[in-house]
Amino acid sequence: MADLLTHVLVAYVLVTVVRWRVGFPRHWVPIAMGGAAMPDLVKVRLVIDESVVQRVLGAPFEYAPISSFGGVVVVAAGITILFDREVWREVYGLLIFGGLTSLVVDGARVFADGTGGFWLYPVWVQPPTPELYVSADPRVLAVVLSTAVVVTGVDCYRR
Repeated sequence: MADLLTHVLVAYVLVTVVRWRVGFPRHWVPIAMGGAAMPDLVKVRLVIDESVVQRVLGAPFEYAPISSFGGVVVVAAGITILFDREVWREVYGLLIFGGLTSLVVDGARVFADGTGGFWLYPVWVQPPTPELYVSADPRVLAVVLSTAVVVTGVDCYRR
């Protein structure tokens, strides 16, 4: 299941391994994990309908672009502003990295028509997908979870 937990764990594994090599502080890892959750903000539509947001903004609105590269860039910028100015570069880079890992994981899913979503928004192109797994397959989460456990063990050992 390429769900929120899978996205967050993939970002955790990748950023933790990169952290071993680069040496940035451990407290930056959750920033990238939060970035991996950004494309899933599109699921807010289950709670707040697009028409409600359109009435509040007074302009056309859709949730779909949030789950794209352009959406990740814009949402990451909005989140980065909430941090101190001295750390904006690090926070923005980690949020973008986490969001891109989420989009890559989603990009490998099986789709009925063989093409992925509009992840390159604002460019409306649907790239082909390698169709590596079905979204409802629990083995994906099991593999990512077991990898995260191993990486956590190695990380604790390295301390």
